[in-house]
Amino acid sequence: MKWNRKIGWTLLALPVWYLLYSNLQRFADGLVGLFPGLSAGAPLTEALRFFVFEFPKVLLLLVLIIFFVGIVRSFFTPERTRKALEGKNTFVGNVMAAMLGIVTPFCSCSAIPLFLGFVESGVPLGITFSFLIAAPMINEVAVVLLYGMFGWNTVLIYISTGLVIAIVAGWIIGRLRLEKWVEEWVYATHFEKGETEDEKISFSQRIEMGLTAVREIVSKVWLYVALGIAVGAGVHGYVPAEFMASLMGKDVWYAVPLSVLIGVPLYSNAAGIVPIVSVLIEKGAALGTALAFMMSVIALSLPEMIILKKVLKLPLILTFAAIVATGIMLVGFLFNFIM
Repeated sequence: MKWNRKIGWTLLALPVWYLLYSNLQRFADGLVGLFPGLSAGAPLTEALRFFVFEFPKVLLLLVLIIFFVGIVRSFFTPERTRKALEGKNTFVGNVMAAMLGIVTPFCSCSAIPLFLGFVESGVPLGITFSFLIAAPMINEVAVVLLYGMFGWNTVLIYISTGLVIAIVAGWIIGRLRLEKWVEEWVYATHFEKGETEDEKISFSQRIEMGLTAVREIVSKVWLYVALGIAVGAGVHGYVPAEFMASLMGKDVWYAVPLSVLIGVPLYSNAAGIVPIVSVLIEKGAALGTALAFMMSVIALSLPEMIILKKVLKLPLILTFAAIVATGIMLVGFLFNFIM
């Protein structure tokens, strides 16, 4: 490994990051204490304390995790992903596609080129959908936020259930043989393959890619984080726990399907929705209901549906949405029952 100044500064930044992160609670308490008019336990005081603590905590976690995820993603190009899935079929292909979806870069704007590249490479439709479901649903921003607010147990639940939904939904779509509902022009398109899979990338270049990922992603999501935590702070300070329990509690039979129906057309990303979910659970919402709401918002976003309409006919889009929504509801009911 070739040592350079950038690697050195990166290593020096780690203890600084830890020092900041470990003192956030004292910083939040001290900052709120500067306002003598705020009485302890008052709704405004608690809302302000929540925001001042959670916002920098989430940003610090995002910087650290996105940096390391950016390094990992430097090993996965779209071309390598397509080649890894070529020739795969049935259940094994769905599992591989879902797992690759977690670690490969994906956003709504890249849905069409990825879809075209998979089809042109001969990847079956069901396997393609396992990838397209897992990639946006299980992302590093959601993992960071869930870890910071709930810990590793909830993160593992989120990742495992997201993988199961992506695998099973893709497998069902593959078994239904819905290729007739793909736009005809897609199969006539020749997708130009890239040449990046053979490039040799040094470790310092991977460090640079990690830093670039931090700059690009944090600059795009910090406002959503702030808005989400601001809404969560308001709910934390002002919404009675009894009200939330009556609407999204474990004993409310219609809470899970209602949450999914609300979440499917609602557009947000993980940065905006996870802080709200955190406070919903704190106020009495059941974990399964809250996770179902979050997953429906992230996995079935309206912009992605609109973009996919260019390559898929409406019956396939509706089938895709119905299968994924059903899987999310089953997960919600299951975890409400278990926990």
